[in-house]
Amino acid sequence: MELTIAQKLDALLKLQSLDSQLDELIKIRGGLPEEVRDLEDDIAGFETRIGKFQAEIKTLEDDIERNRVAKKDAEKLITKYKDQQMNVRNNREFDAISKEIELQSLEIELADKRINEAQFRVRGKEEEIKTTQAALNERKEDLKAKKQELDQITSESQEEEKEIIKQRDQQATTIEPRLLNSYNKIRSNALNGLAVVMVKRGACGGCFNVVPPQRQADIKDKKKIIVCEHCGRIFADVEGVPEPAPVGRGR
Repeated sequence: MELTIAQKLDALLKLQSLDSQLDELIKIRGGLPEEVRDLEDDIAGFETRIGKFQAEIKTLEDDIERNRVAKKDAEKLITKYKDQQMNVRNNREFDAISKEIELQSLEIELADKRINEAQFRVRGKEEEIKTTQAALNERKEDLKAKKQELDQITSESQEEEKEIIKQRDQQATTIEPRLLNSYNKIRSNALNGLAVVMVKRGACGGCFNVVPPQRQADIKDKKKIIVCEHCGRIFADVEGVPEPAPVGRGR
């Protein structure tokens, strides 16, 4: 059975009422859901940063170990070359071995330098981890408190919200899809969530722009769906009696 325009407007107004009730419940939570999301993002960022620092430390520690091994190998070679020097047959052999000892000594110095530099960088990374971990712990405490606050507020209105959502979904089935899509689109673009409004005191109940008397009369007749010329909201009805249209002016 095809609904009349009046019935369609009444169904939209009931849906708007339920959506407005849901908006009020969400408004009670304030910015808490967004604050919780922001804190969760911060925590994920800090954890990623700490993981990156730890990976860099592991790479540096591997470099330190390689240089320590290289240093030990150089020390062994020096010991070996010094033993060989004791059994040289001429100055030429002695000088050649001396150069090898000198080269290995330079390798030891270079290894020590690289080890010291890597250890310095490790200490820097460890300090960054310490600072980041402190900030992470602080954010986790903030998140815990915000979640508890949000859970308390949500639990207080949870049953009411479920019931309103149930009614809302049921009410939405009574509205033809094309009209429902228009309603949802208007509502998503409206700052106050109002897609269906009344004409109050001669003005749109959404944007408060003046609605001409003749247009008010048409809205009151409910022979067609009329939207606000300024904000696009759907007019459900006129509160009170519409102002009479000026004499001599047509529709």
